[in-house]
Amino acid sequence: MQEEQQGLEHQLQDKKVVVRGKRRYLTGSLWGKECVCVLSGIGKVAAATTVTSLIENFDVSQIVLIGVAGAADAELKIGDIVIATTLMQHDMDASPLFPRFEIPLTGVSHLSTDTALSGKLGQAADFFLENDRENHVSDAAIAQFNLQNVKIRYGLIASGDQFINDAQILAALKKDLPDLLAVEMEGAAIAQVCHDYEIPFAILRTISDDAGEHADYNFGQFIQEVAAQYSLGILHNFCRAS
Repeated sequence: MQEEQQGLEHQLQDKKVVVRGKRRYLTGSLWGKECVCVLSGIGKVAAATTVTSLIENFDVSQIVLIGVAGAADAELKIGDIVIATTLMQHDMDASPLFPRFEIPLTGVSHLSTDTALSGKLGQAADFFLENDRENHVSDAAIAQFNLQNVKIRYGLIASGDQFINDAQILAALKKDLPDLLAVEMEGAAIAQVCHDYEIPFAILRTISDDAGEHADYNFGQFIQEVAAQYSLGILHNFCRAS
């Protein structure tokens, strides 16, 4: 979302704008690292076309996605962080030709992130929470969203072309995928493209809602005051440490 990229755009040095396929790619230096910043778009198709163009046109060596997701685990709360170890499409179902969740003609349903890259992203997130969060997130926002004891979890994130705000749908997914931590709309599509192109990638999601009937509660405010600030601070530490 645009709110999540604004802070990064302000920090980008020697910025150039390249428009391809109705996407605005920002090239330049971010805290000493040559990079390209782009909004993935919302949904699997938008994310897949964006990351394909990113790989084909900008010669990137690795990809990091940061955004928000709904919690799919009862132990996660708003403001917690999930770093994907694997991703899958919860709405992929080509049965009976292929098993449910399996990506046709690949033989797999779960795609793994790059272990080293994910570890570095996790270290950057941990440093941010321990040492840098107060420089980005206001005391008022911390109190309002109950962010006093934020956790970082590693595990399965599922993607689908659906904003889940129904507790019954979420419960059914959790029954079928007991290890599921979070749900969103882009990560698994990016994972599939990176898998095809053999590009290392990592994905971090801030929990913005419980994916239930109240999933839209203060969503816009949370994005602006918390999630966007997490993205800026975590990527700052990630770039400086890489």
